[in-house]
Amino acid sequence: MKILLIEDDKLLAQSLKDFLELEGFEVDVGYSGQDALDLTFDNSYDLYLFDINLSGENGLQIIKELKEAEDETPVIFITALTTLDTISEAFKLGAVDYIKKPFHPQELIIRIKSKFEQEKQPKGGLSYNNIVLDPKNSVIVVDGQPEPIGEVQFNILKTFIENRNKIVPKEQLLNHLHHPSDVALRVTINKLKNRYNLPIRNIRSKGYILE
Repeated sequence: MKILLIEDDKLLAQSLKDFLELEGFEVDVGYSGQDALDLTFDNSYDLYLFDINLSGENGLQIIKELKEAEDETPVIFITALTTLDTISEAFKLGAVDYIKKPFHPQELIIRIKSKFEQEKQPKGGLSYNNIVLDPKNSVIVVDGQPEPIGEVQFNILKTFIENRNKIVPKEQLLNHLHHPSDVALRVTINKLKNRYNLPIRNIRSKGYILE
């Protein structure tokens, strides 16, 4: 699993990175909202660990901006705040869990594994090379390991696999986006291509094709 950790306490961030890597996770670290936007533009992640209270910034606002760009990556928030309003807003924006400071790093590992590593491999479903999709439960398995994936990316990937070697009209793909635009579609397709090494090509004025 590839994780993006955004925490402005650099000592804490490095300690968490070291601990997560010892557990076998791949971890990139940023210290600000701008770091989060820059890193997510160039990389695909399976999970975000975001501090809500960044220096001069709000982690909730950063997640909101990513969601508006069709980024459906699940989030675990790290926070010293436990007000109901904050927790409610975090879950509305896509949080799957939160952990309150101070915490033991092992507690974070337990929460991550409970959310993402205890799912069973789906039986049947659509397949493409090393990828298996379970449309009924919106689960994706890669090389036998379940991975989290957002609704938008799942539906677009499902459409491509269902129409392998056929041109999928751009309009059909745009229907899967919450905020349809050519830019958002290109970003989503590029994330899928990079994450799963997919041979998706743009056919000018017609659409896209997965070969």
